[in-house]
Amino acid sequence: MHTYGTTIEQLAEVAVSARFNAADNPEAYYRDPITVDDVLAGQMIADPFTKLHCCIRSDGGAAVVLVSAERAKDLKSKPVWMLGTGETTSHMLTSQWDDLTVGPAAVSGPLAFARAGVSPADVDVAELYDAFTYMLLLTLEDLGFCPKGEGGAFVESGALRLGGALPTNTDGGGLSACHPGQRGLFLLVEAARQLRGECGPRQVPDAKIACVSGTGGWFCSSGTVILGAEQP
Repeated sequence: MHTYGTTIEQLAEVAVSARFNAADNPEAYYRDPITVDDVLAGQMIADPFTKLHCCIRSDGGAAVVLVSAERAKDLKSKPVWMLGTGETTSHMLTSQWDDLTVGPAAVSGPLAFARAGVSPADVDVAELYDAFTYMLLLTLEDLGFCPKGEGGAFVESGALRLGGALPTNTDGGGLSACHPGQRGLFLLVEAARQLRGECGPRQVPDAKIACVSGTGGWFCSSGTVILGAEQP
């Protein structure tokens, strides 16, 4: 906010967009619409973040089945293909970062895109870790979906909503759907469902490529996966 002039209203739109998407997910914990004013008026947790800037805490579980391309031919369900991956980790916790405008996805993202042979412009749907509104905005910039410092305006445009330029966290994310700890698995599950065309009213039309990026270890680690609906 200090460096680029990102406003608290723009950060609040991350939470509003997540709730907008959650409205079409019957499995989301919170589905009632909220406004930017609702986010700003919430209980203060750590200035400037109110309660709605922070992910929910929930029970839950998720699983993925990973097999070879040959084995996938025998499955009844339509497979989703792993096109490229990237991982990074550091001993530096958030409190020790010299620059709070660059996160670990700035390393894992380019690795995954390069290995997949695609670019951020090719992505139809994104599923990104959102423990806090700030983390999602930072990850959008780090992955190259918008230039550094322009994430606030990108979000404010409605880009993250279903029907927007980059439908993101289409299940409602950790801010509205669920966050039982292993949120990264839910990112993969939602991406797979989108690429299979299984999401009903929240389906992104003709989704072919998904970007999944999770952050962990007190934000010192990141893993990014590019998934495709078709075998490469």
